[in-house]
Amino acid sequence: MDIEKALKDYGLTEKQAKVYLACLELDSATVQKISQKAGLVRTTVYEVLEILRQKGFINTFLKKRIKYFNAEDPRQVVRFAQNKVDALKNTLPELEGIAGQSRNRPSLRFYQGKDGMKLILEEILNEAKELIAFGSAEDLFRELGDYFPKFVEQRIKNKIPLRVILQDSEKARERKRLGPEQLRQVKLIADKYGQHGLIYVWKNKVAMFSFIHDFVAVVVESHELAELQNALLNNLWDLLCLQEFELDK
Repeated sequence: MDIEKALKDYGLTEKQAKVYLACLELDSATVQKISQKAGLVRTTVYEVLEILRQKGFINTFLKKRIKYFNAEDPRQVVRFAQNKVDALKNTLPELEGIAGQSRNRPSLRFYQGKDGMKLILEEILNEAKELIAFGSAEDLFRELGDYFPKFVEQRIKNKIPLRVILQDSEKARERKRLGPEQLRQVKLIADKYGQHGLIYVWKNKVAMFSFIHDFVAVVVESHELAELQNALLNNLWDLLCLQEFELDK
């Protein structure tokens, strides 16, 4: 087993690990002997020994007015480390409570460029159980090219149903026609508003994409704001369903 690596994995630096191992081998020694054994300069070893003493790895004592250092028993070091872990475990309920409070606060993430947009779409694939969306199909296929059909394919594979309100266009009508075989329901709205972008809502998140000029996207994580956006889109969806029903009469 690589002892030095194990010490570094625990949290010691390379120099701290070297000095501790040198002290173990020497039993008790002066700084000069420890520096020679560790292959480090005395000034550095002085600093490292003090840090190791604070961490519980090293003890010091005076012998004929000369300061000696010796390594703490490895079993004692492990017990000391375990006690710190146990103390941290005891605070876990309080720590989780604090973390829970911060998670309840709305958070905002900003992305720039098409690669950032793709990261958000991957996040959707990993998390969403269902989706509701609003936007422009033409923008999606024009700006995200070959990536977006792959996104759709993976969404179908992950069994994530989509309801989407699209600005009327040739591509939007195609999405509606292919909808039943791609887990997608589509409602169309007039193209007179000329919006260029996309909104996705899933769980407690809202993602907004802008496809004009700067390619930017934001993700808002908030239960209340996601519920609000859901209510707006669901209300619009219901109105469009009613409109279709009236036209079919």
